Amino acid sequence: MSVKLPEPQFEGQTKTRLGNSEVTPLVASVTTEALVQYLEENPSDARRIFEQCLRAARAREAARKAKELVIRKSALDGMTLPGKLADCSEKNPELCELYLVEGDSAGGSAKQARDRRFQAVLPLRGKILNVERARMDKMLSNEEVRAMITALGIGIGEHLDMSRLRYNRVIIMTDADVDGSHIRTLLLTFFFRNMPELITSGHLFIAQPPLFRLQSGRDIRYAYSDQERTQAVAEIGKRRKGEIHIQRYKGLGEMNPEQLWETTMNPAVRTILRVDLQDAVGADEVFGMLMGDLVPPRKKFIQTHARNVRNLDV
Repeated sequence: MSVKLPEPQFEGQTKTRLGNSEVTPLVASVTTEALVQYLEENPSDARRIFEQCLRAARAREAARKAKELVIRKSALDGMTLPGKLADCSEKNPELCELYLVEGDSAGGSAKQARDRRFQAVLPLRGKILNVERARMDKMLSNEEVRAMITALGIGIGEHLDMSRLRYNRVIIMTDADVDGSHIRTLLLTFFFRNMPELITSGHLFIAQPPLFRLQSGRDIRYAYSDQERTQAVAEIGKRRKGEIHIQRYKGLGEMNPEQLWETTMNPAVRTILRVDLQDAVGADEVFGMLMGDLVPPRKKFIQTHARNVRNLDV
Protein backbone atom coordinates (compact mmCIF):
# COMPACT_ATOMS: atom_id res chain seq x y z
CA MET A 1 0.00 0.00 0.00
CA SER A 2 1.08 3.55 -0.68
CA VAL A 3 -0.08 6.18 1.84
CA LYS A 4 0.54 9.90 1.34
CA LEU A 5 0.18 12.28 4.30
CA PRO A 6 0.82 16.02 4.59
CA GLU A 7 2.32 15.64 8.08
CA PRO A 8 3.61 12.07 8.64
CA GLN A 9 4.72 11.12 12.15
CA PHE A 10 7.16 8.24 12.62
CA GLU A 11 7.97 6.17 15.70
CA GLY A 12 11.64 6.03 16.68
CA GLN A 13 14.77 7.32 15.01
CA THR A 14 14.81 4.70 12.29
CA LYS A 15 11.39 5.79 10.96
CA THR A 16 10.33 2.21 10.22
CA ARG A 17 6.82 2.60 11.66
CA LEU A 18 4.20 5.24 10.88
CA GLY A 19 2.65 6.76 13.99
CA ASN A 20 -0.38 8.63 12.62
CA SER A 21 -3.34 7.07 14.44
CA GLU A 22 -5.92 8.23 11.88
CA VAL A 23 -4.30 6.08 9.18
CA THR A 24 -4.45 2.77 11.13
CA PRO A 25 -8.20 2.02 10.60
CA LEU A 26 -8.00 2.75 6.88
CA VAL A 27 -4.93 0.57 6.31
CA ALA A 28 -6.40 -2.25 8.43
CA SER A 29 -9.71 -2.17 6.55
CA VAL A 30 -8.17 -2.29 3.08
CA THR A 31 -5.56 -4.90 4.08
CA THR A 32 -8.11 -7.18 5.77
CA GLU A 33 -10.42 -7.11 2.76
CA ALA A 34 -7.60 -7.92 0.34
CA LEU A 35 -6.10 -10.60 2.58
CA VAL A 36 -9.43 -12.37 3.13
CA GLN A 37 -10.07 -12.42 -0.61
CA TYR A 38 -6.60 -13.84 -1.29
CA LEU A 39 -6.90 -16.57 1.36
CA GLU A 40 -10.32 -17.61 0.06
CA GLU A 41 -8.93 -17.92 -3.46
CA ASN A 42 -5.76 -19.71 -2.30
CA PRO A 43 -6.74 -22.18 0.47
CA SER A 44 -3.44 -24.08 0.31
CA ASP A 45 -1.49 -20.91 1.12
CA ALA A 46 -3.96 -20.11 3.89
CA ARG A 47 -3.46 -23.56 5.37
CA ARG A 48 0.33 -23.17 5.37
CA ILE A 49 0.08 -19.77 7.05
CA PHE A 50 -2.22 -21.09 9.75
CA GLU A 51 0.02 -24.11 10.38
CA GLN A 52 3.03 -21.83 10.75
CA CYS A 53 1.13 -19.69 13.24
CA LEU A 54 0.15 -22.79 15.24
CA ARG A 55 3.73 -24.07 15.31
CA ALA A 56 4.97 -20.71 16.53
CA ALA A 57 2.29 -20.58 19.24
CA ARG A 58 3.08 -24.12 20.38
CA ALA A 59 6.80 -23.35 20.49
CA ARG A 60 6.17 -20.28 22.67
CA GLU A 61 3.92 -22.29 25.00
CA ALA A 62 6.45 -25.13 25.23
CA ALA A 63 9.25 -22.71 26.04
CA ARG A 64 7.10 -21.12 28.75
CA LYS A 65 6.27 -24.48 30.34
CA ALA A 66 9.89 -25.67 30.16
CA LYS A 67 11.02 -22.53 31.95
CA GLU A 68 8.41 -23.05 34.65
CA LEU A 69 9.61 -26.61 35.28
CA VAL A 70 13.19 -25.62 36.10
CA ILE A 71 13.49 -25.71 39.90
CA ARG A 72 16.35 -25.25 42.36
CA LYS A 73 18.06 -28.01 44.28
CA SER A 74 15.91 -27.58 47.36
CA ALA A 75 12.13 -27.65 47.32
CA LEU A 76 12.25 -24.71 49.74
CA ASP A 77 13.73 -22.48 47.05
CA GLY A 78 10.64 -22.27 44.90
CA MET A 79 8.38 -24.64 43.05
CA THR A 80 6.53 -27.46 44.77
CA LEU A 81 7.64 -31.05 44.21
CA PRO A 82 5.14 -33.63 42.90
CA GLY A 83 2.66 -34.75 45.55
CA LYS A 84 3.22 -38.45 44.89
CA LEU A 85 7.00 -38.13 45.31
CA ALA A 86 8.20 -39.71 48.55
CA ASP A 87 11.35 -37.64 49.02
CA CYS A 88 14.33 -38.52 51.19
CA SER A 89 15.56 -36.56 54.21
CA GLU A 90 19.16 -36.20 53.00
CA LYS A 91 19.82 -32.76 51.43
CA ASN A 92 23.17 -33.56 49.80
CA PRO A 93 22.36 -34.62 46.20
CA GLU A 94 25.55 -36.69 46.03
CA LEU A 95 24.12 -39.08 48.63
CA CYS A 96 20.57 -39.28 47.26
CA GLU A 97 18.93 -41.59 44.75
CA LEU A 98 15.51 -41.61 43.10
CA TYR A 99 13.58 -44.75 42.12
CA LEU A 100 11.17 -44.35 39.20
CA VAL A 101 8.71 -47.16 39.90
CA GLU A 102 6.08 -48.71 37.64
CA GLY A 103 2.59 -48.39 39.13
CA ASP A 104 1.08 -47.39 42.46
CA SER A 105 1.18 -50.96 43.83
CA ALA A 106 4.92 -51.35 43.38
CA GLY A 107 5.35 -47.72 44.41
CA GLY A 108 3.65 -48.45 47.73
CA SER A 109 5.93 -51.41 48.41
CA ALA A 110 8.99 -49.39 47.41
CA LYS A 111 8.03 -46.52 49.73
CA GLN A 112 7.82 -48.95 52.65
CA ALA A 113 11.00 -50.81 51.67
CA ARG A 114 13.28 -47.82 51.03
CA ASP A 115 15.78 -46.24 53.35
CA ARG A 116 14.12 -42.87 53.92
CA ARG A 117 17.44 -41.19 54.64
CA PHE A 118 18.71 -41.24 51.07
CA GLN A 119 16.19 -43.07 48.85
CA ALA A 120 13.25 -41.28 47.18
CA VAL A 121 10.44 -42.98 45.27
CA LEU A 122 8.32 -41.59 42.43
CA PRO A 123 5.54 -43.94 41.24
CA LEU A 124 4.60 -43.58 37.56
CA ARG A 125 1.06 -44.43 36.56
CA GLY A 126 0.83 -46.64 33.47
CA LYS A 127 2.94 -46.12 30.38
CA ILE A 128 4.30 -42.62 29.95
CA LEU A 129 3.98 -40.68 26.71
CA ASN A 130 6.15 -41.74 23.75
CA VAL A 131 8.06 -38.47 23.42
CA GLU A 132 9.56 -39.55 20.09
CA ARG A 133 6.17 -38.93 18.44
CA ALA A 134 4.87 -36.09 20.63
CA ARG A 135 5.17 -32.34 20.24
CA MET A 136 6.94 -30.44 22.99
CA ASP A 137 3.75 -28.80 24.26
CA LYS A 138 1.97 -32.17 24.44
CA MET A 139 4.92 -33.73 26.26
CA LEU A 140 5.03 -30.98 28.87
CA SER A 141 1.29 -31.27 29.48
CA ASN A 142 1.69 -34.97 30.41
CA GLU A 143 1.39 -35.38 34.18
CA GLU A 144 3.98 -38.16 34.52
CA VAL A 145 6.55 -36.32 32.40
CA ARG A 146 6.04 -33.11 34.37
CA ALA A 147 6.46 -35.02 37.63
CA MET A 148 9.81 -36.46 36.53
CA ILE A 149 11.13 -33.12 35.27
CA THR A 150 10.09 -31.34 38.45
CA ALA A 151 11.47 -34.06 40.74
CA LEU A 152 14.89 -34.11 39.07
CA GLY A 153 15.10 -30.31 39.01
CA ILE A 154 17.45 -29.91 36.02
CA GLY A 155 14.95 -28.81 33.37
CA ILE A 156 15.07 -30.04 29.77
CA GLY A 157 16.55 -29.07 26.42
CA GLU A 158 18.26 -25.69 26.34
CA HIS A 159 17.14 -25.03 29.92
CA LEU A 160 18.92 -28.14 31.24
CA ASP A 161 21.32 -27.45 34.11
CA MET A 162 23.02 -30.50 35.63
CA SER A 163 24.21 -28.50 38.64
CA ARG A 164 20.58 -28.50 39.86
CA LEU A 165 20.27 -32.31 39.86
CA ARG A 166 18.60 -33.38 43.11
CA TYR A 167 19.68 -37.07 43.00
CA ASN A 168 23.04 -38.61 42.18
CA ARG A 169 21.38 -41.83 40.99
CA VAL A 170 18.15 -42.06 39.02
CA ILE A 171 17.08 -45.72 39.00
CA ILE A 172 14.39 -47.08 36.67
CA MET A 173 12.60 -49.95 38.44
CA THR A 174 9.96 -51.76 36.34
CA ASP A 175 8.47 -55.25 36.25
CA ALA A 176 10.51 -58.03 34.67
CA ASP A 177 7.96 -58.62 31.88
CA VAL A 178 7.11 -57.28 28.43
CA ASP A 179 5.11 -54.33 29.75
CA GLY A 180 7.93 -53.46 32.12
CA SER A 181 10.40 -53.53 29.24
CA HIS A 182 8.14 -51.23 27.22
CA ILE A 183 7.86 -48.74 30.07
CA ARG A 184 11.63 -48.87 30.54
CA THR A 185 12.12 -48.14 26.82
CA LEU A 186 9.70 -45.21 26.96
CA LEU A 187 11.63 -43.77 29.91
CA LEU A 188 14.96 -44.26 28.16
CA THR A 189 13.55 -42.49 25.09
CA PHE A 190 12.48 -39.56 27.25
CA PHE A 191 15.87 -39.22 28.94
CA PHE A 192 17.85 -39.68 25.71
CA ARG A 193 15.85 -37.02 23.87
CA ASN A 194 15.44 -34.47 26.65
CA MET A 195 18.15 -35.10 29.28
CA PRO A 196 21.08 -36.74 27.46
CA GLU A 197 23.57 -35.32 29.98
CA LEU A 198 21.89 -37.42 32.67
CA ILE A 199 23.09 -40.49 30.73
CA THR A 200 26.51 -39.25 29.65
CA SER A 201 27.28 -38.12 33.22
CA GLY A 202 26.55 -41.63 34.56
CA HIS A 203 23.50 -40.79 36.68
CA LEU A 204 20.92 -43.13 35.07
CA PHE A 205 20.57 -46.77 36.19
CA ILE A 206 18.23 -49.75 35.70
CA ALA A 207 17.25 -51.91 38.68
CA GLN A 208 17.41 -55.69 38.36
CA PRO A 209 14.57 -57.30 40.36
CA PRO A 210 14.58 -61.11 40.72
CA LEU A 211 12.34 -63.35 38.64
CA PHE A 212 12.08 -66.25 41.13
CA ARG A 213 12.01 -66.89 44.86
CA LEU A 214 13.04 -70.40 45.92
CA GLN A 215 12.42 -71.75 49.41
CA SER A 216 13.14 -75.09 50.99
CA GLY A 217 12.65 -74.97 54.73
CA ARG A 218 14.62 -71.97 55.95
CA ASP A 219 16.80 -71.87 52.86
CA ILE A 220 15.61 -68.93 50.72
CA ARG A 221 17.23 -67.87 47.49
CA TYR A 222 16.44 -65.48 44.64
CA ALA A 223 17.10 -66.10 40.96
CA TYR A 224 17.34 -63.40 38.31
CA SER A 225 17.08 -65.69 35.27
CA ASP A 226 15.91 -69.17 34.27
CA GLN A 227 19.52 -70.35 34.32
CA GLU A 228 20.04 -69.12 37.89
CA ARG A 229 16.79 -70.81 38.94
CA THR A 230 17.92 -74.16 37.50
CA GLN A 231 21.31 -73.83 39.18
CA ALA A 232 19.74 -72.89 42.53
CA VAL A 233 17.36 -75.88 42.41
CA ALA A 234 20.28 -78.20 41.78
CA GLU A 235 22.33 -76.74 44.64
CA ILE A 236 19.44 -76.86 47.11
CA GLY A 237 18.65 -80.45 46.07
CA LYS A 238 22.20 -81.54 46.87
CA ARG A 239 22.15 -79.98 50.35
CA ARG A 240 18.73 -80.98 51.60
CA LYS A 241 15.84 -83.23 50.79
CA GLY A 242 12.29 -82.01 50.56
CA GLU A 243 10.02 -79.95 48.40
CA ILE A 244 11.31 -76.72 46.89
CA HIS A 245 8.68 -73.97 46.61
CA ILE A 246 9.31 -71.76 43.58
CA GLN A 247 7.52 -68.43 43.21
CA ARG A 248 7.60 -66.61 39.87
CA TYR A 249 7.27 -62.87 40.36
CA LYS A 250 4.92 -61.42 37.76
CA GLY A 251 5.63 -57.91 38.98
CA LEU A 252 7.19 -55.79 41.69
CA GLY A 253 3.80 -55.47 43.37
CA GLU A 254 3.92 -59.16 44.32
CA MET A 255 6.93 -58.58 46.57
CA ASN A 256 6.40 -57.45 50.12
CA PRO A 257 8.56 -54.50 51.28
CA GLU A 258 11.11 -56.76 53.00
CA GLN A 259 11.67 -58.83 49.86
CA LEU A 260 11.92 -55.73 47.67
CA TRP A 261 14.52 -54.22 49.99
CA GLU A 262 16.71 -57.29 50.33
CA THR A 263 16.74 -58.03 46.59
CA THR A 264 16.44 -54.75 44.67
CA MET A 265 16.91 -51.70 46.89
CA ASN A 266 19.57 -52.60 49.45
CA PRO A 267 22.82 -51.02 48.15
CA ALA A 268 24.84 -53.75 49.84
CA VAL A 269 23.41 -56.62 47.79
CA ARG A 270 21.38 -55.19 44.90
CA THR A 271 22.35 -55.25 41.24
CA ILE A 272 21.81 -52.09 39.17
CA LEU A 273 22.96 -51.49 35.61
CA ARG A 274 24.37 -48.11 34.60
CA VAL A 275 22.95 -46.79 31.32
CA ASP A 276 25.90 -45.96 29.08
CA LEU A 277 25.94 -44.06 25.78
CA GLN A 278 28.84 -45.29 23.69
CA ASP A 279 27.42 -44.54 20.23
CA ALA A 280 25.18 -41.46 20.20
CA VAL A 281 24.55 -41.62 16.45
CA GLY A 282 23.62 -45.29 16.61
CA ALA A 283 21.36 -44.70 19.61
CA ASP A 284 19.65 -41.86 17.76
CA GLU A 285 18.94 -44.14 14.80
CA VAL A 286 17.59 -46.94 17.00
CA PHE A 287 15.26 -44.68 18.99
CA GLY A 288 14.04 -43.06 15.80
CA MET A 289 13.40 -46.43 14.17
CA LEU A 290 11.72 -48.21 17.09
CA MET A 291 9.82 -45.30 18.65
CA GLY A 292 9.25 -42.93 15.72
CA ASP A 293 6.38 -42.45 13.25
CA LEU A 294 7.84 -44.38 10.30
CA VAL A 295 6.45 -47.93 10.19
CA PRO A 296 8.54 -49.58 7.40
CA PRO A 297 11.92 -49.40 9.24
CA ARG A 298 10.33 -50.80 12.42
CA LYS A 299 8.62 -53.58 10.45
CA LYS A 300 11.90 -54.50 8.79
CA PHE A 301 13.68 -54.57 12.17
CA ILE A 302 11.01 -56.89 13.63
CA GLN A 303 11.14 -59.24 10.65
CA THR A 304 14.94 -59.34 10.75
CA HIS A 305 15.18 -60.19 14.46
CA ALA A 306 12.00 -62.24 14.87
CA ARG A 307 13.88 -65.55 15.21
CA ASN A 308 16.01 -64.17 18.04
CA VAL A 309 13.09 -63.31 20.34
CA ARG A 310 13.29 -65.15 23.68
CA ASN A 311 10.31 -63.84 25.64
CA LEU A 312 7.26 -63.16 23.50
CA ASP A 313 4.02 -61.93 25.06
CA VAL A 314 1.06 -62.94 22.87
